[in-house]
Amino acid sequence: MIRTRTLAVFGALVLAAPLTPASAAATAPNAVVVWDLNAQTAIWDVAHQAPPQVAGRGFAMVSGAVYDAVNAIAGTPYQPYLVAPRADGRESAGSAVGTAAYRVLAAIFPAQQERLRKQYDEWLAGIPDGPAKRGGIRVGGEAAAAMITAREHDGAFDPRPWTVGTEPGQYRPTPPDFENSGAWVGFLKPFTIPDAAMFRTPGPPPVTSRAYARDFAEVKRLGSATSTARTADQTDAALWWHDRRSVSWGMKRDLALTQRLGVLETARLYALADFAGTDGAIACANDKEFWHFWRPVTAIRSAATDGNPATTADPAWTPLVVTPPNPDYPSGHTCRTAAQMTAYRSFFGRDDVPFSAYSVDSGTTRHFARFSQATAEVVGARIWAGIHFRSADIDGTTLGTAVGTYLTEHFLRPRCLAQ
Repeated sequence: MIRTRTLAVFGALVLAAPLTPASAAATAPNAVVVWDLNAQTAIWDVAHQAPPQVAGRGFAMVSGAVYDAVNAIAGTPYQPYLVAPRADGRESAGSAVGTAAYRVLAAIFPAQQERLRKQYDEWLAGIPDGPAKRGGIRVGGEAAAAMITAREHDGAFDPRPWTVGTEPGQYRPTPPDFENSGAWVGFLKPFTIPDAAMFRTPGPPPVTSRAYARDFAEVKRLGSATSTARTADQTDAALWWHDRRSVSWGMKRDLALTQRLGVLETARLYALADFAGTDGAIACANDKEFWHFWRPVTAIRSAATDGNPATTADPAWTPLVVTPPNPDYPSGHTCRTAAQMTAYRSFFGRDDVPFSAYSVDSGTTRHFARFSQATAEVVGARIWAGIHFRSADIDGTTLGTAVGTYLTEHFLRPRCLAQ
């Protein structure tokens, strides 16, 4: 992996920042990239859905509707996700993509209706009037309607809290805010997997075990805010992977741009990535609630009560980054990343595809030569950030890989192979 510090280069802006429809149309390879950036504006910049596992639902809904619209216009060479609207191939893909994305976003965020409508109208103004434009609007509208209907009453934003305990190893809210929210993600209706609990992990090591003591010592030494053992590159990786804007959004855009994907290929790649990441997060959150294991900051400060003579408490220990408000095991980031990297590997048919993404939080761009390299790095990054034990990261990659494998074997496949 190579990292480079980016100042004001054009590539970083394209991958990290939302673009206006006019500027995006001039720089992005196709409408799918433009409207994914527009989705990011709605989801992140305006609605402030910061946790990636929360934002993922909106991205998956947009990408799924866009995929169904574009796939229909192309003659449905791939399995539709929900629907294949009637199309003869003469419809405008641009108006279909814009309509599908706009209508899904407007349904998710009614408070943004006026802003989104203006954005959509500006987009349509750049497409010549005529039967192709009208046909694309119809196809995109039908795809969006199917997605909106499919996600009604899917369990999103249920106020249920995480299970909290007081015994050694049991989860409890963490400083500084001691928040307890977001457990609904584990009970959200998945997009592709039949059951959120179908890939249950073996569970964290007992707090009295040697394996736990090794994990404890590692994160205590490398994940502290004041660690002198953590290298500069490890610190950069920890901050880069923790970027709440989710650098995974930049990764998929970089792949579309650098691999010169067309509209249909980009739509399919994005749908695979967003379904994989979101279902990986759902399965992971379900597993988190099942095991409700404590976070390193709790464990290290409370080690005097864990019954393990190989651990030593440090009541003042603080992680490099703020601990997310959910249980440790398994790691949500490794679940999502492994699921997405598995989907990418399936899409391209190989592991050795280079890609990169820029993080506003770290101020750097990290480069990867292969998908497995990214999965391996995020395992270490969550330890270096001080927010996960190694067992949570490793088992998260196993769960995520299983989700990604199931998805690519059952959804959005070439119809010649699926029949």
